[in-house]
Amino acid sequence: MPSLLTLLKTPRIIYNDSLNYIRCISAFLIITMFYNLGAGMLRAIGDSLRPLIVLFCSSIINIALDIFCITILDMGVLGAGVATVIAQGISTIICFFLIWKDAKILIPKKEHFHMESSMINDLLGQGFSMGFMFSIVSIGTIILQTGINGLGTQIIAAHTAARKLMSLLGLPLSTLAASMATFVSQNKGAQNYTRIIKGVRMANTCSIIYPIFLSIIIYFTAENLVHFLSGSNNPIVLENGAMYLKINVPFFIVLSILLNLRNTIQGFGYKITPLISSLIEFFGKIVFTLFLVPTFKYLGVCFCEPIIWCLMTSQLLFSYRRIIKPFKAQN
Repeated sequence: MPSLLTLLKTPRIIYNDSLNYIRCISAFLIITMFYNLGAGMLRAIGDSLRPLIVLFCSSIINIALDIFCITILDMGVLGAGVATVIAQGISTIICFFLIWKDAKILIPKKEHFHMESSMINDLLGQGFSMGFMFSIVSIGTIILQTGINGLGTQIIAAHTAARKLMSLLGLPLSTLAASMATFVSQNKGAQNYTRIIKGVRMANTCSIIYPIFLSIIIYFTAENLVHFLSGSNNPIVLENGAMYLKINVPFFIVLSILLNLRNTIQGFGYKITPLISSLIEFFGKIVFTLFLVPTFKYLGVCFCEPIIWCLMTSQLLFSYRRIIKPFKAQN
């Protein structure tokens, strides 16, 4: 971690805090893994509402614990890491409690541990494909963070607060998109392709309405939200954080369609197409970090992801239409 933070050009003034935070998060990644497992299992049987509620409550708990650990316990940035781990731990317990209470079909028995090569190959194929996809996205984000770190601690504070808000506000969209993979795979198994097409259209419609409503709220409240989450009155922090939200939130329309299509294509069993979209994001962030962020500073960071989202959505839309075309012809 010290070598990685040095490579990312982390300012010395926040180096120790960054190191403590990332070590705390990394040490408890197993909790993140079990939360994703529990939530994914519930979605797999069609229960997409309760994982969303759990995730939303987890985010609220995370924010409350952030305030408690940082301001009352005076734990500094490490407190934010501890708050995240505790919130994820609570979510994990709730998910597995729901499975134990209402979805006992998901609890494995001794005979279920019998190995089947065909199933293992299929799981490994899907798992490595999705793993590579998320890894590529994360590496691209780390590369972009290098450019952000070079802009100073005030910009880092603004970006961190804005990204936390983005994560919270994007929960309904990401959860809806995650449910699409289950919805599509179930209906593909039933060969009900008409329902898949209708489901994708409905998901995209919902994904358009919510960002419009959200963009209006953000336009009037962005600076107040950044102040609430960062605790800063610094005008540079507030203005830049608000600018990031005002530019990115309207593009939630594009992002949500992107996520819906990517999960839909994964639900069809395609492994390479979603990976290509991740490569577009990866190379796009490299281009922005090397050429546009040094020139346009934080404005370049603000427009980085919206432009990349548009490119990725175009590629996924083309692929989805090609995949679904034979089934439309049947109807």
